[in-house]
Amino acid sequence: MPRILVVDDQPDIRLMCRVNLQLEGYEVLEAGDGEVGLEMVRTEHPDLVLLDVMMPGLDGWQFMEAIKADANTAQIPIVLLTARVQREDEIRGWLSGAADYLPKPFNPSTLTEVVRRTLLHQGEDDRRQRALDKLSII
Repeated sequence: MPRILVVDDQPDIRLMCRVNLQLEGYEVLEAGDGEVGLEMVRTEHPDLVLLDVMMPGLDGWQFMEAIKADANTAQIPIVLLTARVQREDEIRGWLSGAADYLPKPFNPSTLTEVVRRTLLHQGEDDRRQRALDKLSII
């Protein structure tokens, strides 16, 4: 069962994500701020992170920078959850390495579809990398 970490300072967003993702069979972990979320990524090794951009303290951009800079966590896909819907914010998300960008407010079916699609793509990337690794051994 894939493990999803939801990092958002809004309890209602975390609750909505948790309930809907658990209904789809995912294991859901939660963090109310970026610092706790960063520690959980390092200790819990989630399969995907749903990340709020605007949080006090360590914001989503700083969180993503730290995750992508660490070889142990750089491959974990991150889906940005944000009320920032300006085109430049979306571009910044893609350039920072986000797997997807989900503007708030979002409906539960969109959330679960984005998670499913992102995990599917990650699995394909992992299989492709394993095949390349085998070829380099030969």
